[in-house]
Amino acid sequence: MIFMQVSLFFTESPTNPFLRCVDIEKVSKLCHSKGTLVCIDGTFATPLNQKALALGADLVLHSATKFIGGHNDVLAGCISGSEKLVTEIRTFHHISGGTLNPNAAYLIIRGMKTLHLRVQQQNSTALRMAEVLEAHPRVKRVYYPGLPSHPEHEIAKRQMTGFGGVVSFEVDGDLKTTSNFVDALKIPYIAPSFGGCESIVDQPAIMSYWY
Repeated sequence: MIFMQVSLFFTESPTNPFLRCVDIEKVSKLCHSKGTLVCIDGTFATPLNQKALALGADLVLHSATKFIGGHNDVLAGCISGSEKLVTEIRTFHHISGGTLNPNAAYLIIRGMKTLHLRVQQQNSTALRMAEVLEAHPRVKRVYYPGLPSHPEHEIAKRQMTGFGGVVSFEVDGDLKTTSNFVDALKIPYIAPSFGGCESIVDQPAIMSYWY
């Protein structure tokens, strides 16, 4: 890593869509040795599965639209960190606008009441689904931090208490084959989101990314 007056290092962990895991403690120590702040987007982990601040990060972001809201009915985000940093961010936020509306705030508070129950079940269900998919002959590869085959499985075990409710995988076939597979599914809704009470499937190549 090359530091040239870098003020802030920002990354996800786990990442979207392949759920790669960053060694937050190691990265934080390296960045701090160069005077660089560290911000982690922990949306895929949830605040319950991963305590990035305790691992050395200076700031943590979460899309509250996902697991925190938990019902696919709110657009919001949240940030946590030291009082000094959050105060600076709040001041800029007041100047730039974008205040959360009261109903969205209420929906987030409602979602937080059941967050621990939902995350516990989602952790369990996702791990079981990942294991089943990995054993299926028509699945080429599964990306889930809870699987020993995941490249950062040991990092995930060290810094996460659960591995999250999202599983990424590749079926054996081309883009059209994958689309047909998604269309044939009976239980999940086809939608570009995650973290709610419903099961959702998303084909990133045609729903989330454009080239």
